[in-house]
Amino acid sequence: MNYLNLITEAYTVAANPAYAITMKAYLRDQFEHLGIKTPERRLINKGLKAEYGLPAINDMPVLVKALWKKPEREYQYAAIDFMQLLRKDWTINDIHLFEYMIVHKSWWDSVDSTVSFLAGPWLRKFPEVWPAVTNQWIASENMWLQRAAIIHQNAYKQYTNEQLLYSYIKQCAHSKEFFIQKAIGWALREYAKTNPGSVRKFVNNYPLAPLSKREALRRID
Repeated sequence: MNYLNLITEAYTVAANPAYAITMKAYLRDQFEHLGIKTPERRLINKGLKAEYGLPAINDMPVLVKALWKKPEREYQYAAIDFMQLLRKDWTINDIHLFEYMIVHKSWWDSVDSTVSFLAGPWLRKFPEVWPAVTNQWIASENMWLQRAAIIHQNAYKQYTNEQLLYSYIKQCAHSKEFFIQKAIGWALREYAKTNPGSVRKFVNNYPLAPLSKREALRRID
């Protein structure tokens, strides 16, 4: 039995139709749900890992894309979960899979999780291709890749490339897209935890959308 079947059978047993209605509404009815909450999903994954081990990293492109094709959103979350569990085995080619995950069935939940748990850490693991990869994202016409470029350093703290962060924000500051404006504010707010003076100066000296500015300064004293 392959891993796709293992995940599908375990998740089907755990499905909760009552929760599924609420979870579907939370994502504006864009995706079907099984009704499995995050803690329960991760517990299921832990059980699968304990009993069957993890999938081979070389099998993940096929598994991820198969999970991505399933209508219920928990299967996309499972793809992210298992790729994260395989972090020690990541290869330089995995960025292509992460980009697939960003641009297919795109919404803030899957994009932000893919960037936070996969693409962001991957770029730290393979710094020789950074920022060439994110430069391509910001220059693309895909809003979700642009969002990924803006937020990929959110967990970098003192290792944040400030010049790169501000450059990407400037390139997208004119955008009317809610998710871009929100990403700008989020990225600045996270960096402000490390360098609040720099963020305050940037926000005060560069024209940003009101939403971006408000989000950026929300936790600066």
